[in-house]
Amino acid sequence: MKLNQQNLKQALQGITIIEVSGESCANCLTLYPILNQIIKNRSDCVLHHLEIDENTAPIALNWHIESVPTILIMKDEEEYARCRGYQPYEILELWIDAKIEQIKEKFGIN
Repeated sequence: MKLNQQNLKQALQGITIIEVSGESCANCLTLYPILNQIIKNRSDCVLHHLEIDENTAPIALNWHIESVPTILIMKDEEEYARCRGYQPYEILELWIDAKIEQIKEKFGIN
């Protein structure tokens, strides 16, 4: 789902992975399909996309996004992990797995 001011609160329920990108960012364009591949096999989180533009800039400012691509792992609107820059598939998958397991342990989610 593409995030915007209207759907933000609803989209950030449960464990969410947010991919923040810019329109002309080559690494962002390369990273999004990798994230889709990793997340499509998971039932414990959802992937959302935030394209930074004039309409979504307030969201990016609120999240203190300083560079793209940035990946956020959130639980019910609260940030639990952040990764900046392009990451290879294997590294990104291990990072996401570890962070989601930490969130599950903290909240007692099976």
